[in-house]
Amino acid sequence: MDQDGTETIFSVSTSTDGDRATVVVGGEVDMATADAMYGAATDGGVGRVTLDLREVTFFDSAGIHALIRLAARYPGALEVIPSPPVHRVLEIAGLAGQPWLLPRG
Repeated sequence: MDQDGTETIFSVSTSTDGDRATVVVGGEVDMATADAMYGAATDGGVGRVTLDLREVTFFDSAGIHALIRLAARYPGALEVIPSPPVHRVLEIAGLAGQPWLLPRG
């Protein structure tokens, strides 16, 4: 639930193929859910991560912080597939040119 007591819409699933984890996130990534997204991406002991955010409808600074942490944890081994709302937030934050950010999904 978020601060005003309404339930947050969020889903995350992870699959692995060898040394790569693919984490598919949907719904809202905010201070209530960003740690779950980060945890799903770091839980498998893999060396490479694809973060599929094409189904994310809301993304705030907590999500940005989680992405920065993931980029530091997986240098050169992180790929992020953004939804249009995620891409827009990353543009505003000055992160649209990061090598881990793939073209919009």
